[in-house]
Amino acid sequence: MSSEQIRTPKAGWGMLALVILSWLSAFTLIIWGAVHESVQEVLAGFVLLPISAVASCSFIVLQPNTAAVLLLFGRYMGTVRSSGFWCVNPFYSKRKISLRLQNLNGERLKVNDKAGNPIEIAAIVVWKVADTYAAKFEVEDYVAYVKIQSESALRHLASLYPYDSWEAGDKEITLRGGIDEVSTALVRELHERLSKAGVVVIEARLSHLAYAQEIAEAMLRRQQASAVVSARQKIVEGAVGMVGMALELLKADHVVELDAARQAAMVSNLLVVLCSESNAQPIVNAGTLYQ
Repeated sequence: MSSEQIRTPKAGWGMLALVILSWLSAFTLIIWGAVHESVQEVLAGFVLLPISAVASCSFIVLQPNTAAVLLLFGRYMGTVRSSGFWCVNPFYSKRKISLRLQNLNGERLKVNDKAGNPIEIAAIVVWKVADTYAAKFEVEDYVAYVKIQSESALRHLASLYPYDSWEAGDKEITLRGGIDEVSTALVRELHERLSKAGVVVIEARLSHLAYAQEIAEAMLRRQQASAVVSARQKIVEGAVGMVGMALELLKADHVVELDAARQAAMVSNLLVVLCSESNAQPIVNAGTLYQ
């Protein structure tokens, strides 16, 4: 037997009435026999006591999203998943297991990303038991198994992606920029690892992502430098476009005729004004262009 088998036992209310009647009969026979000094009735009452006690062990109460694994002297006999009050073989041992959704709030792990940078990463995993047989008998402790395998999967995932992309722009999937892709990859890897324990992963998301403390300051300066370079690039592109538009308008409207040297001087002055980090204060020439 290698997989879960669903069983639907009989309702326990009829058996409950018989067990109550058996207990009452046993005590009644003992008391009646003692009063009337009837040894046979007393013995019959004592015989009914262990029978009633064994029959009382046949009941099982299950709440919604709770299952019971049934064993008969170590042999798996099936799983009851329906909630209610049930009657099963009194010699069955019953191991209850929760089928509800459970959250694993993983601890922060210090790992290396694809580029070799030390980072801190953590994830939240939403999971539940899908196969009670595998959860109980394929692994020693399925809760501990989920925790350890989730940490292992997260470490492996972090080594597949860089924290951030510096050269490839937005083309490369990163831990910081590709949240959806990374989460999908994490769910896929967790499913491969945890399916052996009868566990299905509903959702997995990164809950913490940061550079390790020893390189956080250096990486922050690198991010700031990259942002400054990108901003200056946009400013230069805009300034060049504005200068070109100004020259085209001056030429089209015949406002002034500029030779190559004056055009170069005008371009230089406009770029200084437009690209300067502080407010430029140009000197106005009150004479001619050549003075």
